[in-house]
Amino acid sequence: MAVLLVVVGAMLAAVLLAGAGDRLRLPWPVLLLLLGAAAAFVPGIDPPDIEPDLILPLFLPPLLYATAQRTSWALFRLRWRTIAFLAIGLVLATIAAVAGTFVALTGAGVAAALALGAAVAPPDPVAVEAVAGPLRVPRRLVATLQSEGLFNDAIALVVFQTAVSATLAGGQLGPLGLTLGFLYGAAVAVAIGFAAAWVARRLLDRLTDVVASNGLTLVLPFAVYLAADALGASGVIAVVVAALQMREHSDADASLARLTGSAFWAVVEMLVTGVAFALIGLELRAVVLQADRSLGTVLAHAGIVCAVVVGVRAVWMLLALLSIRVGRPTPAERAVPATVGEAIVLAWSGMRGLATLALALALPTTLPSGAPFPDRAELVIVACSVLVVTLVGPGLTLPVLVRALGLREDSDTAAEAERRLAARARRAALDELGAVDREALGIDDEQGEQVLDELRSRFARAGPALSGDDAPRPEDGDGERDEDYRERLARLKRRRDQWSRLQAVALAAARREVVAARGEPGTDPEVADRVLRRLDVRTLAL
Repeated sequence: MAVLLVVVGAMLAAVLLAGAGDRLRLPWPVLLLLLGAAAAFVPGIDPPDIEPDLILPLFLPPLLYATAQRTSWALFRLRWRTIAFLAIGLVLATIAAVAGTFVALTGAGVAAALALGAAVAPPDPVAVEAVAGPLRVPRRLVATLQSEGLFNDAIALVVFQTAVSATLAGGQLGPLGLTLGFLYGAAVAVAIGFAAAWVARRLLDRLTDVVASNGLTLVLPFAVYLAADALGASGVIAVVVAALQMREHSDADASLARLTGSAFWAVVEMLVTGVAFALIGLELRAVVLQADRSLGTVLAHAGIVCAVVVGVRAVWMLLALLSIRVGRPTPAERAVPATVGEAIVLAWSGMRGLATLALALALPTTLPSGAPFPDRAELVIVACSVLVVTLVGPGLTLPVLVRALGLREDSDTAAEAERRLAARARRAALDELGAVDREALGIDDEQGEQVLDELRSRFARAGPALSGDDAPRPEDGDGERDEDYRERLARLKRRRDQWSRLQAVALAAARREVVAARGEPGTDPEVADRVLRRLDVRTLAL
């Protein structure tokens, strides 16, 4: 019962703080973490007793799935060099720097130090979305941070698991084993993700109930993660691949499923994120109490490691900026970071989150011999210190930094991108109306031609789904005053039906065009989703 009370309380706090954070212009997950940390020191409030091995499978799959749904394969193809530079190169550099620093400070074993480096190396995509998303920073920066966070966990998990295994076995850690382990885990995970998405799409095609369809999408990330984990592969990569494939091959005509699914996942993401960040805060007291040496010494070591983590990311972003400036000319949409200000924001946006907490708590307590796991208490405290510093610090200061650097996204630029995509959808609708089969739609008469001409005119002026309901009202009828009432009513009803059928055809063409555009490298998935949402709403209004 106590666990249930904590979970329900965390959900309620998430709902309340989401509104408070919006008013205060602060990320509500950071406020929730601080609230959880304060509550942890209140007598009688204890963190829920969750096995460390269950933290990632419980929280990570739905959050990864929700985040990956907001991006696209086209975006990854466009920026694959930047993503590889951050998700692989930066993670490995951070692991090496943290491990070397910790060994120099404490004399700990290399394998245990590498486990610490793996735990604190990967920025969290959920934390990035929660902190940087609402600040209106340029979308390409947020998209880069999201993409980095979706894949860097895979590298960190392989290194962590190998380092822990080496510590338990008392053996050495070889780079060959790490490389082979990652390649196997990634290859198998990609195959599982594609296969799961294919099966899920076939099932969704046969499900007529929208509630059941949403239920399937909720079960899917957990099933994919567990299947990959059972085969020793990367559950992170498997979930991301499945989510991208599901979104890539979504049905353009599934307006109701898309709208309800979007609302459903928004609620799931907020509540799961709330419980996860509250759990992080509640665990801090238990972590502090684990210190087996002077807490001041441990915190001093933690401070140095935090500085190393932030410093390595800053140097890495500077190298990224220099490589862009001295390398071959790069299109503007691919140049990330393109300015010193963007490099500063990217360097300060390396928020750690759920994965860091889960890996730190997953460190074994004892060796096979029964002896304590070397330096476990300090490893956990240092990891949680990095989490708090990289999450709370940027979470509270990033809004000020973004404003000071003048990096807020130009609303006119975003609106122009949306207008261009809406215009493309409008052209597709007009082309479809130009080639419509009049006889099949029952508009092969004089009145039908009038309706078709009027609908073409309205689409050409305002575009589909970009304004209010523009269907003709009964008073639009032009019947003669002396005409019988029943005859006039029949004509108006036929006119209304013709209008609805034609508009449905036009909107279907517009939706297909937007769905196709979403998968193209030059389209921002978020812009496409906004236009598609309005088309879906208008479709259901018919």
